[in-house]
Amino acid sequence: MYAAFFGLQQEAFSIAPDPRFLHLSEGHREALAHLLYGLQGGGGFVLLTGGVGTGKTTVCRCFLEQVPAGCRVAYVYNPMLTPLELLQTVCEEFGIEVGGAAGAPPPTSTKACIDALNRFLLDAHGRAEQCLLVVDEAQGLAPELLELLRLLTNLETAERKLLQIVLIGQPELRALLGRPDLEQLAQRIVARVHLEPLCAAQTADYVRHRLAVAGLQGPLPFDDRALQAIHRRSGGVPRRINLLCQRALLGAYGRGLHRVEATTVRQAAREVFDAQAGALRRRPLLVASIVALALAGAGAAWWVWPEAGGAAAPTAANAPAAEGAASTAAGAASGPTTVRVLASGEAPAPLADEGAASAALATAWGLQGQGEHDPCRRARTHGLACWEGSVDLGLLRRLDRPLLLVLQGGDLVLLRALGADIAVVEGAEGAQQLPLASLESHWSGKVLAWWRPPPGDEREWILARLLALQGPETAVGARAPQDEALRRRVFAFQLGQGLPLDGLAGPLTLMQLNRASGVAEPRLQPPA
Repeated sequence: MYAAFFGLQQEAFSIAPDPRFLHLSEGHREALAHLLYGLQGGGGFVLLTGGVGTGKTTVCRCFLEQVPAGCRVAYVYNPMLTPLELLQTVCEEFGIEVGGAAGAPPPTSTKACIDALNRFLLDAHGRAEQCLLVVDEAQGLAPELLELLRLLTNLETAERKLLQIVLIGQPELRALLGRPDLEQLAQRIVARVHLEPLCAAQTADYVRHRLAVAGLQGPLPFDDRALQAIHRRSGGVPRRINLLCQRALLGAYGRGLHRVEATTVRQAAREVFDAQAGALRRRPLLVASIVALALAGAGAAWWVWPEAGGAAAPTAANAPAAEGAASTAAGAASGPTTVRVLASGEAPAPLADEGAASAALATAWGLQGQGEHDPCRRARTHGLACWEGSVDLGLLRRLDRPLLLVLQGGDLVLLRALGADIAVVEGAEGAQQLPLASLESHWSGKVLAWWRPPPGDEREWILARLLALQGPETAVGARAPQDEALRRRVFAFQLGQGLPLDGLAGPLTLMQLNRASGVAEPRLQPPA
């Protein structure tokens, strides 16, 4: 196949589902957060919709992997059932034993099913267990089945309903639930999540991610115009992106081309998506692909579609005026202009001492003059906060700020720029560019970062920022206590940002809240 030809260890868009390729876009992470909070919101329905191939099943899979301990889950993937068959399926999925014996046949009447299910839900509540029913392809549910599901949520205590139901379906499901005769069910929906296709930048990140996981070390085989063509022709739908990239790579491989251009992508799109495509003799790229496959001794392939995508650009929202605000972009870019390129595996030269590290970080923030040698003390003199801790490379990217990296021996370097495969750090010898693999081998995983704390009442500031970012209608539950509602909003934000989940607005959460709401802080620059 094309893998070795493009320097890959495996096919980047292959048939086999591989969890290593899973990379949720920001939209998918936000959807996942709403699903998790719908589960904690006291019962009722949660609605997840999206077009074909947008990642509903991927989000649902991640959701089911993260349901808390003590939650019983039933999954219905075929909604084309009669009311009795649906109830029987739910009983089977929950493992409900009818008649007092394991392996007994399911109940043969609607009433018997509902009675057995009610007993099960009450027993589970007595054991402090939650019960979750997930119905996939729910746009295929008949109105009478939706009404039956609503009746199943009638069993409740003073605090919560005993059955939580997640409906997953295509956009037609939203229209179906807008029918007047289903208004009672619609009023019980505590969270509505709709997945949109990826934007152009997210599409490019998606392609890069899959190729990187597949082992790509060299330059991306798709040029910028090809990536733009992939987005236009696929509409940003991950499943279509996979199919299109697979065909384009096969076509380039069949022609002996190491670079996929926009013309190749457009030809691949005509072959993959155009229902009016002509005969095989009118499809030269497909012919080349088939020849290449024959030479490789391979058969035809389908595709898999775990989602990926880069985080959306932060939205400016009431960014406060602050000391060094002009350094937001310029601070990170200031400093040494000559960059020394290190060999693979070569360790970066560290900063001379703690005082030099403190001064370098202050310069990145656009702060001048002498100050404390200790970086955290110096931060406080400028009205900033300081955090020391451990992060992985993914979180380092999401923090998106110049910070001090602690090397294996305890020395410090300042991170200034971070690209897909390289980083730029500042040490005693100035700016140094090195491969990410080299940086990871010398970095301890520890960092020291500055951030701008909220002005005034911290709680009110956090709530205002979250309301601006999430909107007033979230899955936090309208009747939740005020502090609990805020905790749930924080939890949802953390999940969307890929942060540790604790529902507390700690330093990492506040750093990302600053970034998302446009607070003036310096950011990392792409390597030159």
